[in-house]
Amino acid sequence: MESHSNSQKYLSTRGGSYGMPFQDVVLKGLASDGGLFIPEEIPSLPNDWVHRWRRLPFADLAYEVLSLYISPSEIPLSDLKAIIDRSYSTFRHSSIAPLYPLAPSQNLHLLELFHGPTFAFKDVALQFLGNLFEYFLVRRNASSNTHSRHHLTVIGATSGDTGSAAIYGLRGKKDVSVFILHPKGRVSPIQEAQMTTILDANVHNFAVEGTFDDCQDMVKALFADPETNSVHNLGAVNSINWARILAQITYYFHAYFSLINSSSFKSGDKIRFVVPTGNFGDVLAGYFAKQMGLPIDKLVIATNENDILDRFWKSGWYEKKPVHGEAADGGLASDGAKAHEDGAKATLSPAMDILVSSNFERLLWFLVYQGSPADIVQSRREEAGKQVKSWLNELKNSGGFHVSQEILEAAKVDFESECISDIATIETIRDFYNAPSHSDTIHSNGNNVTQSLTNGHSSQKAKYILDPHSAIGVAASLLSLTRAPPPSTHHISLATAHPAKFASAVQLALGENENFDFEKEVLPGEFVGLEKKERRIRVVGKREGLEGMRRIIGEEVKAEAQR
Repeated sequence: MESHSNSQKYLSTRGGSYGMPFQDVVLKGLASDGGLFIPEEIPSLPNDWVHRWRRLPFADLAYEVLSLYISPSEIPLSDLKAIIDRSYSTFRHSSIAPLYPLAPSQNLHLLELFHGPTFAFKDVALQFLGNLFEYFLVRRNASSNTHSRHHLTVIGATSGDTGSAAIYGLRGKKDVSVFILHPKGRVSPIQEAQMTTILDANVHNFAVEGTFDDCQDMVKALFADPETNSVHNLGAVNSINWARILAQITYYFHAYFSLINSSSFKSGDKIRFVVPTGNFGDVLAGYFAKQMGLPIDKLVIATNENDILDRFWKSGWYEKKPVHGEAADGGLASDGAKAHEDGAKATLSPAMDILVSSNFERLLWFLVYQGSPADIVQSRREEAGKQVKSWLNELKNSGGFHVSQEILEAAKVDFESECISDIATIETIRDFYNAPSHSDTIHSNGNNVTQSLTNGHSSQKAKYILDPHSAIGVAASLLSLTRAPPPSTHHISLATAHPAKFASAVQLALGENENFDFEKEVLPGEFVGLEKKERRIRVVGKREGLEGMRRIIGEEVKAEAQR
């Protein structure tokens, strides 16, 4: 493809595909060998990028970043600009992702990513992905008759926010059906209502009697099945879809420019991003930004007590560590938390309650590729694909694998990690809310973190109310501050969801405060009455298997045509 640069062609992390165009990567989602798509080369930034980009609004900045990964022969630049503009016209905040000065004297900032239609960071990617799907399908079907039209069946698993964001991005789109699987009783009531009250004919919600990992396994089995793919033309909406990662790269640049354009940033200051993550997609976008040339000192991974990533960075072992019985109990059932049969611990941050981080193999590929002694690029690619495939087979068959010291040290060049307990999560929410408005002094002691601040956000008393996932990022930021303190280092912590989406955790943290009023201080008008609306949902048994899922999807597609 002479019209494509190397950063606009894609390969599979497991070595089975090379030279894939962007459109095929987006519509296919998962590689045929079970691997994930990545660009054959990470692009470098133009020489004058700071001068040209630093004052751009979010959508224009997204255009500059994304065009490095998408050939104009696939999406003409004017069309790409229109897709991006349409994607971010749905956001409630003019800056899309505002940077909030959380603790100014400690150079601690909060990147608010919850201003999209479903109040979660995943809107940033899924509004874009929904418009991409529609663009490709409309173009493909422009000269087709009714019987030969290409119809895409998008299937995704969700622990909460991905499902609603995907549904809002795809509802009513022509030639697209969207199927979202969520673990029954293990998402918050608001998250479930956001998904199941969307009654558009092309939206299908499945409540699976199992865990998020069961949902994910069903999705992967369907993508790996040739018959299902040939009949339904499957497309992926989870962060396994490269377009999800690509869209998220933009807000790292946006946050960087917001900070360096502010009076608090001095020439020579360092910047760390702290990212609460389970599936590793959000922080992986930061890795791509850093590899492109964005001057990030470190990316700090913030996990809950499902700490497979934290354990990897501490030991070099990437392995499932299931817990059962009382050790697995935790979180709040009313926010979707429930002890998982597969051994994932239930926590106050249920969107991160997973045993395995599905995007991690993308990083593993780059670590092997960059460390390979081979002189020929294709040989290095093949070596990386072979090694990643071997590691993932070990994970499947033995429950884990161990990397060499060289690979671990390479991973530590760009990343650090922290594991944050439920106790520290609650303390962080409480301490930010209860902090006196005249102080922004930070104290940290291991996982026991307290914070006082000025210029709060969510109430008239200058208090900031965090959701439990964002609180994990802030708690990890305070620990990182002990290693990289101000004034020479800034921390940008990612706020991934609005606190109203996890009402029970917020109530647990703040309910004893006699001045706290959830409906007045937290609940958005868009959520009022949501749980009382009509719903459409189908319960699916965990043991349906591939044959059962084929049958169920066929029945739903037939029913959709009759609505």
